[in-house]
Amino acid sequence: MYAFFLRLSKLMAWLGGGMLTALILLICASVLGRELNSLLHGDMVQGIVPGLADWLLAAGVGPVNGDFELVEAGIAFSIFAFLPLCQLTGGHASVDVFTTYLPDRANHGLRLATDIVFAAVMVLIAWQLWLGLLSKRESGQITFLLEMPVWWAYALSMTGAVTAAAVACYIAVVRLRETATGAVILPADLGADH
Repeated sequence: MYAFFLRLSKLMAWLGGGMLTALILLICASVLGRELNSLLHGDMVQGIVPGLADWLLAAGVGPVNGDFELVEAGIAFSIFAFLPLCQLTGGHASVDVFTTYLPDRANHGLRLATDIVFAAVMVLIAWQLWLGLLSKRESGQITFLLEMPVWWAYALSMTGAVTAAAVACYIAVVRLRETATGAVILPADLGADH
C-alpha cells in the first residue's frame, strides 16, 4: 500500500512542479510583454520605427490577459499537489527543541496525534473545497478578465486536496496500527532532514 501512495504522491508532485513551471513561464511572458508594450509606446521607438511598433502593438504584444487569475488557480493546485509527498515522506518542517528530550514513546504519541489532526484537517479542507465547487458551479460565477468559471479552479485544487487527504488518512491509520501492534510499518528512513 505504501508503494501505491508513494507513486501517487510522486505523480502529484510532478504535476505540481509542471504547473509551477508553466506559471513561471506565464509570468515571465507577461512581464516581458508588459515591458515590450511600454517600450513600443515610448517616444523613442515611435520616432524610429513607428510602423513596426504599431504593427507589434496591433498584434497584441503586451501582458498576458488574466495572468493573475491563472496564477491564483495554478498556485492553489501546486500547493495541494506537493502536500501528499511531503506528508508521506515526513517532509513537513518540525521544531524539535522540546521533543528531543522526550522518550521515544512520547515522540511516537506526538507523531500519532499530529498525523491524526493533519488527516482530519485535510479531509475538512477537501470537503470545503467540494462544497465551494458546488456553490461556484451553481452560481455560475466567472473570473473577471478571462470569464473562466471559478469552479474550475476549485476542481483543480480539489484533486490535490483529495489526494493529500487520502495520503494523510493512510499515514494516520498506519500510525494507529503501529501503536496498536508495536510493529514498524512505515519505512525507517521516513522523515526530512532539517
